[in-house]
Amino acid sequence: MAGYTVPMSLLFRDVAGPSLAPGGSVLCVGAFDGVHLGHRALLARVRERAAARGLLPLALSFEPIPREFFARGTPVPRLASAREKIEYLFAGGISGLLSLRFNAALAAMSAQDFVEQLLHSRCGAREVWIGADFRFGHARRGDVALLREQGARFGFEVAVMEDVRVAGERASSSTVRAHLAAGEFDEAARLLGRRFAIGGHVVRGQQLGRRLGYPTANIRLGRRTSPVGGIFAVRVHGIGATALPGVASLGVRPTVHGVEPLLEAHLFDFEGDLYGRRIEVEFVQKLRDEEKFHDLDAMVRQIDRDAAEARSILAVEAGARVR
Repeated sequence: MAGYTVPMSLLFRDVAGPSLAPGGSVLCVGAFDGVHLGHRALLARVRERAAARGLLPLALSFEPIPREFFARGTPVPRLASAREKIEYLFAGGISGLLSLRFNAALAAMSAQDFVEQLLHSRCGAREVWIGADFRFGHARRGDVALLREQGARFGFEVAVMEDVRVAGERASSSTVRAHLAAGEFDEAARLLGRRFAIGGHVVRGQQLGRRLGYPTANIRLGRRTSPVGGIFAVRVHGIGATALPGVASLGVRPTVHGVEPLLEAHLFDFEGDLYGRRIEVEFVQKLRDEEKFHDLDAMVRQIDRDAAEARSILAVEAGARVR
């Protein structure tokens, strides 16, 4: 999604406020982590129904996503940052997004108030589309049956989106995260509809990679927890007309006593200043786990091997795509 511009005038964050769709909306609701093929099918259905009824296609989501809030500080891996999720949702064709701040007040809101204040008053819902396992309101007491009961009261229909399956496997965020954690990048890509990627602005590092012959474009993860870690063959978007091949490390850099998780991507046969540029690092294949070396010479020898392996993998992968 490098280079995609979010229409900020159509992004809303607050529970209170005027109706986002005075003439009515077709609304989908969910955490939408990663916006995988199941989510994209849901967005397409919402667009179709909205066009057929002359209503606005809207989405309601949460930041942080609820499982992050309830984890109470424990790192929770995510498939996309807040920015990336918003970009993917708008690319899916919605006309507006209510991205609510998930906090203690929202967690304490009753299921009935959630329907009245958010779905009815704020979003003007005439149709509400959800997944079969959708729960809402305090203590997750709201379910499909309650939503349909409330829909009869407030004048909206409820539709449950059928599962999207790829090669017999259900497209879900938890399944994608499991594949990524196992290093199964092709399987994860089939459910995402694209390869897993991490985007961000290139920041200045310690310049150690440059001194070692492997200059890197560095991206800080901030509060985001990645579902993957280690050394990878990657392609980097956002620099030229086509993605550039490279090798990347995602971790804390134990050999140089690092603490903060950092994504460092070395682009093959590239020279240029990328500081401040927003790029997207697409993960093609995991090479190995991160490890601590006894000195920098040993680390460079391993980087040489990693770079050679990544070049070979990416050349084969590029050839397969051309065919």
